[in-house]
Amino acid sequence: MNNRTLLMAGLFVLLLPIGVQAKEYPAKSKKFTAERVFDMEYATDPQIAPDGKSVAYVRHSMDRMTDKDKGQIWILDLSTGSNRPLVSEPNSAGAPRWSPDGSRLIYATATDGKPELRLLYLDSGRSFSLAQFFAGPSEAVWSPDGKKVAFSMFVETEKPSFAKPMSPPEGANWNPAMKVIDDLTFRFDGAGYLQEGATQVFVLPVDGGTPRQITFGEADMSGPAWLNNSTLLVSGNAAEDRDLDPVESEIYAVDLADLSVKALTSRDGPDGNPVVSPDGKLIAYRGYDDKVLSYQQNNLYLMNTDGSDSREIAADFPGSMGDVSWAPDGKSLLVLSEDFGVISLYNIDLKGKVSKVISGIGGGSIGRPYADGSFSVSTSKKTLIAYMAGFADRPAEIGVVELNGKNPKIMTELNSDVLPYLNMAKVEEFKVKSSFDGKEIEAWVALPPDFKADGSFPLILEIHGGPYTMYGPYFASEMQRYAAEGYVTVWSNPRGSTGYGEDFALEIDLAYPGNDYHDLMSVVDELVARKYADPQRLFVTGGSGGGILTAWIVTQTNRFAAAASIKPVINWMTMALAGDIAQYVRRHWIRDDPWSNPEAFLKHSPIRYVDKVKTPTLLMVGEEDYRTPAWEAEQFYTALKMLGVDTALIRVPGSPHYIASRPSRLVAKTDNIMGWFAKYDPTKNKLNKEESKDSAE
Repeated sequence: MNNRTLLMAGLFVLLLPIGVQAKEYPAKSKKFTAERVFDMEYATDPQIAPDGKSVAYVRHSMDRMTDKDKGQIWILDLSTGSNRPLVSEPNSAGAPRWSPDGSRLIYATATDGKPELRLLYLDSGRSFSLAQFFAGPSEAVWSPDGKKVAFSMFVETEKPSFAKPMSPPEGANWNPAMKVIDDLTFRFDGAGYLQEGATQVFVLPVDGGTPRQITFGEADMSGPAWLNNSTLLVSGNAAEDRDLDPVESEIYAVDLADLSVKALTSRDGPDGNPVVSPDGKLIAYRGYDDKVLSYQQNNLYLMNTDGSDSREIAADFPGSMGDVSWAPDGKSLLVLSEDFGVISLYNIDLKGKVSKVISGIGGGSIGRPYADGSFSVSTSKKTLIAYMAGFADRPAEIGVVELNGKNPKIMTELNSDVLPYLNMAKVEEFKVKSSFDGKEIEAWVALPPDFKADGSFPLILEIHGGPYTMYGPYFASEMQRYAAEGYVTVWSNPRGSTGYGEDFALEIDLAYPGNDYHDLMSVVDELVARKYADPQRLFVTGGSGGGILTAWIVTQTNRFAAAASIKPVINWMTMALAGDIAQYVRRHWIRDDPWSNPEAFLKHSPIRYVDKVKTPTLLMVGEEDYRTPAWEAEQFYTALKMLGVDTALIRVPGSPHYIASRPSRLVAKTDNIMGWFAKYDPTKNKLNKEESKDSAE
């Protein structure tokens, strides 16, 4: 499940020539316009130095010329607050990782289109490429003695073939050779049609040289972690039927001397993300016993280094265990977990006692308000934690806090040159009881700068994807754009969302879409009752899981003036047979076969009920989306056309599932959605008719 352009839509402000005499100029707009999306910066991947004196992190900005989210590595001095570039690369750079002694740093970048893993010496500021790589190295991690790095990299193997192709005459222009496919998963979103091969783990001396491959075979192996200087831990699924069991994985120990491999885990269910204790005696890891459900939370385990005495700790912890790091003294573990709309960091001792260190981690999703954050821990005597700090009114910053949760401090202000001078939407949190069964549903609403609760404003209900994900009170350019154009914009976490316990998430197991519809309608009802919105000016949109819910909603109600279903699932049968996660959908989400029980797939498919739709509905999908492929949106679009329902289809050139991965696509996405809504806004249509009448007179 974890395997791995549109033209700019905005017109930029023209600078007027500056005269010799002072003159009065029009005030520059304070609106969060489409162009402002390109002004946003945010911080990710904070890596605190072992001595706790500085933090290396990735500072993201939007490159107008390349239309890319570009990352560069910056460094913060925690005593002075100095914030400066650490490396200057022509392309993006990321994944900084400190050596154990803090004197060096490795990072990933690319030169002339070729991937690089570079080593930076902090004393001289000079760096060099560690090796020539035939594919992109990732997950680089230092050995305890600082002499080697381990990383994962794709290794191409021989393509299957049933016949040797003829050799064309010199200068001939023949058709390319046949492409034979014999894998269950043969294309993947963001990667396209997959090359034959697998991800393997390598070791490389930090003095440079040739990478040494240490895992082999047809199965993907990744997530390297050093058990000691001579042994690596890796994770993967080596079973013969691994394609049929997409969540399964085990942890293996690889002896670097003879490359012998020992499985340390063996249960039915995923085990991975091993983290070795400071004294090298224990391994913490995450996983669960596979019950073949649509969602299960990760639990936290400890085992001895030989795989013995595996035991769960903090078994009664209500959340799913996220990223894990050991405290420097080895007496406790620091764990991220989704926590009722935000991400919190917890300290869990070896007996399972839990204390919260800090909340509000996140802000790494610049487009929509998903909870996305990370942290790192120093090994200094006074332990400090660096983390991504999330806010409702600005993108992610870098924060630091002590191990006990005291003295939190935000170290950056990456958008202080822009956001204080704009009229940004105010975000309010509220909770409602679901009309279905009274369950509490958490929601947030972004209010236009000129908002007043008089029942006149249009409303956009924006639904998150997943479905097993979580929105939160985080800055999101898309929400701010909607609000800037006058829309009250609401988002929520209906049943099925994560962060509220496993039972809440499993409310949609074998029932998606389903009663989450009532949760969403209850959120809208509340805002109409508060006179935050005109009930005749309601609109709905969402992407991926939010796309299917949008399509589902218009089969259930006509209350919305228009809808925009973005990259949806429309037919669970085609999703379970042709999406990149087809086997996961079949095995875990539907738990049946489309050829023997099509009703199990169709009963929760919007296509089954498309004849009920009266709402003008826009469909949008990336032309290179293999998660919810274009034919999903096309099925609904074609059916609506046949039924005479107002509809349109937007195909996004070059886009995978993540449409907002390029800034111009984010802008074009939101502007087209608002353009569609404006077409069916009764108030705007009335005003347009009155203006046309006045012009005619």
